[in-house]
Amino acid sequence: QVQLVESGGGLVQAGGSLRLSCAASGRTFSRYAMGWFRQAPGKERERVAGFSMNGGSTFYADSVKGRFTISRDNALNTVYLQMNSLKPEDTAVYYCAARGVPVGPYDYWGQGTQVTVSS
Repeated sequence: QVQLVESGGGLVQAGGSLRLSCAASGRTFSRYAMGWFRQAPGKERERVAGFSMNGGSTFYADSVKGRFTISRDNALNTVYLQMNSLKPEDTAVYYCAARGVPVGPYDYWGQGTQVTVSS
């Protein structure tokens, strides 16, 4: 069982930056594939960034490439999402997720943190 707790959301002006954190419980954190998702009102949830199992590769949605960076600190059991050059369309609830298998749905989800970007 993995428990995930996000933090770092807030209100920021367009062009600004935020760093989201996802603290995870569990002794095998480094083996999990991790992802950041977001869901805006009236829209489907989308994956914006992720690590494969063991951190061998990363994924970024086209909409955030060059602006967002995912990183992890296995010693702290924490995954980060650095978000730069934020746009109003980045406004959403951001969720951290984990899965213990290479492919398939994510098994564990955090409660989400709100990010609001004003124009």
